[in-house]
Amino acid sequence: MTNPRQGIERKMFHDMKKLFSFLAVVALMIGGARAEEMKPFTLQQAQAAAIQHHPRISEAELIALAAKQVVREAQSAYFPVATANATAVDSTASNTRIAAGGLNNPLILTREADGVNVSQLITDFGRSINLTASSKLQARAQEQNALATRAEILLAVNTAYFEALQAQSILTVAKQTVSTRQLTYDQVSELASNKLKSGLDVSFAKVDLASSKLLLANAGNDLQASFATLSNVLGERVQQNYLLVDQPVTTNTVPADSELVQTALRNRPDIIQLRLQKDAAGRFARAEKDLQYPTVSAIGSAGVVPLHDESLRANYAAAGVNVSVPIFDGMLFSAREREAELRERASEEVLRDAEDNVIRDVRIAGLNLNYAAQRLTLTEELLESANESFELAQARYKVGSSSIVELSQAQLNQTEAEIAQARAKYEYQTRTSILNFQLGQNP
Repeated sequence: MTNPRQGIERKMFHDMKKLFSFLAVVALMIGGARAEEMKPFTLQQAQAAAIQHHPRISEAELIALAAKQVVREAQSAYFPVATANATAVDSTASNTRIAAGGLNNPLILTREADGVNVSQLITDFGRSINLTASSKLQARAQEQNALATRAEILLAVNTAYFEALQAQSILTVAKQTVSTRQLTYDQVSELASNKLKSGLDVSFAKVDLASSKLLLANAGNDLQASFATLSNVLGERVQQNYLLVDQPVTTNTVPADSELVQTALRNRPDIIQLRLQKDAAGRFARAEKDLQYPTVSAIGSAGVVPLHDESLRANYAAAGVNVSVPIFDGMLFSAREREAELRERASEEVLRDAEDNVIRDVRIAGLNLNYAAQRLTLTEELLESANESFELAQARYKVGSSSIVELSQAQLNQTEAEIAQARAKYEYQTRTSILNFQLGQNP
């Protein structure tokens, strides 16, 4: 004689098999449609898009280009300055003079004249050389700033990409959890309707199903939020949905702290920038000190006077050397020199503080990466144990040797282990990106 309970379970098995077949076809159709709408979007493509579109990268590159023009401004002192002049004067009376407004009272003569004035710096005893060197160092510092900004944006891209992958993975877990608990609820409800399970079992299954739907809603919201963050770091004003490509996970041994610190201090573009700025401040301080020395220049002037008073000649030409010696400036030059020296010392302290922070951040990043690697291994073991526990609890419940509470707890443990494993995987990849950033090794 056939056991009624076995007959019901056999019927339910065939019904659920048909349901899963139908759901698989629907999933393939939906997946195919989405694949046509969205192309795979790799991490490398995300990085390239951010480099091309993010405004902070463009800003830093433009500032670096502007700093190179400052070098040209400083170098202009090495070249002669030529100006062309055209003068036409009509005086009210011949041979009149300016009688007020200055110690120098030149004649005002009716005339029209055209000429060229040329001046050339001979030496300012190193001031122009130091100003040019300072501006070159500042330009190189701005180039390093552009690299540092690029590294920061790429770290933000990596972090946002892995967070989106994590949210995407958790959403998959949530969907699987809803499917599993829906199946359990349907089975328990059918058994309860045939008086083979109690209403308490149905209540527990219903609570578990509602909890899984809440998890699914939260996972969907987190995924959209992560897409919003990713769109922002890519320089997109309109939020995009992406078909992200999973990245392979390779665990590597983290070198010793001393090796990491030396690598970071040698390669970090922001540290190199501060060193260059310190050197630039030193050269600028030397240039300000050179203000106390004389400036020697050569000057020349030549021209023609087509329309002139009879007391003037039809052309003119003159050349000479001018030496300018500062005698008293109201303590201006000494104050500028002292200001530059103090700013140089301040830049040294800024560099020292930044290096101390880098040493701390590198050590923390190394510790976090080691912990992330351990967590990745432990969560894999946890997931394997949770899967075995769920399979055992499910089998025991089917034969009636355990309660719905044991099955519910096993399902919960399995879901939590899957989520923990997904988080550990992408946290490890994020921590790897952070350590590479701290070492100055970002792409």
